[in-house]
Amino acid sequence: MEVDVLIPVYRPDGKLTELLKRLKMQNYPIHRVILMNTEEKHFPAELTGIWDRVEVYHLAKEEFDHGGTRDRGVRMSTADLVVCMTQDAMPADETLIEELVKPFDDLEVWAAYARQLPNEDCREVEKYTRSFNYPEQSMVKTKEDLDRLGIKTFFCSNVCAAWRRKKYLELGGFVKHTIFNEDMILAGTMIKQGGKIAYCAKAKVIHSHNYSAFQQFHRNFDLAVSQTMYPEVFGGIRSESEGIKLVKKSLSYCIKIGKPWLMIQVVTQSAGKLLGYKMGQRYRSLPM
Repeated sequence: MEVDVLIPVYRPDGKLTELLKRLKMQNYPIHRVILMNTEEKHFPAELTGIWDRVEVYHLAKEEFDHGGTRDRGVRMSTADLVVCMTQDAMPADETLIEELVKPFDDLEVWAAYARQLPNEDCREVEKYTRSFNYPEQSMVKTKEDLDRLGIKTFFCSNVCAAWRRKKYLELGGFVKHTIFNEDMILAGTMIKQGGKIAYCAKAKVIHSHNYSAFQQFHRNFDLAVSQTMYPEVFGGIRSESEGIKLVKKSLSYCIKIGKPWLMIQVVTQSAGKLLGYKMGQRYRSLPM
């Protein structure tokens, strides 16, 4: 299967240079790397010289949209699979693309996403969160898993995710004008249409952030808004049990590693997430 890689870019630094070098070293051939760059004036021209398969398309800042910009890039592709990545996600080894492609031997798999490993500077609590959301075991999710997994059935991250382009186009692609969560919206649609979403634990990228409680509030507010805007996808789906399970397991983990003071961080981060999520669900009643 032919594979293109799509990366939205904004004010790239050395991380993007390293990412392109690591993609060039992949043992599965990449047909094209499509960079959707916001603001041409901030793009170093020398980046295109790293690899002749890199193509850059520039857009104005007001044109950028999480779903719309990616959709535009996918429609530029002619490949069987399009791998969406972010500019700060680093392939952990040379087998990333190879492992992401494998689940697509099953024609009912319409999307697959990679495991995210923490950066070296990642805080202890966030490391545990990474291991909770991205475990060592691969899985393939279908609508039969909704009762067991709830909204986690729809989980799929464009930090590094491959999409079967034919099905992507049939289902209309990523929603336009969304503030966040275009990946889960499409994954949820695919699940409800009878497709499968594969989690590939052997496909690994290094990616993490040390978010503050306020940043967690902001992200979860946006997450809840995006879910509330699409009740046809998320309506009636159990959404909070996994979060409660993560809090309980994180608190136990702090005790297990002999660092009970980290429980304060778990509580403050979790409070930010919960408050942001609850307010995001009620965004229509909030002042602009």
